Amino acid sequence: MRLILILCGLSLAPLLAMAGESLFGQVQVSVADKQLSLELAQSYEARARGLMHREHLCSDCGMLFEYTEPRVISMWMKNTLIPLDVAFVDKQGRILVIKPMQPHDLTPVDSEQPASYAWEMNQGWFAQNGIQAGDQVSFKVQNN
Repeated sequence: MRLILILCGLSLAPLLAMAGESLFGQVQVSVADKQLSLELAQSYEARARGLMHREHLCSDCGMLFEYTEPRVISMWMKNTLIPLDVAFVDKQGRILVIKPMQPHDLTPVDSEQPASYAWEMNQGWFAQNGIQAGDQVSFKVQNN
């Protein structure tokens, strides 16, 4: 019986991995002179998964977390292996604050004021691209 359960679990692994990939949509992000295509986390499940268990991100890769109502957003780095920066963005597309986050740190990092988006990129990406609080961002969800 134990062998059957282990074999069933192994055969489901690829399906579970594919299901995780389908959690995320795509969004076009425009800021300053940059145009990016990022992963989009809109559902509770997608926001809860975020960038957990990823071993690397390409130089212009990241994730946008979208919330239906503006709120003080709090992020943490549970099971997250990559150092990240998070930019909290209000409903009008203005970056409110950008904060660093360290791998595996369970300390909450919050937006300090109501935001509609949390935008995660590799640590240092915002500074390297001259993007800072007060800058205007636009988002366009890509339909698949």
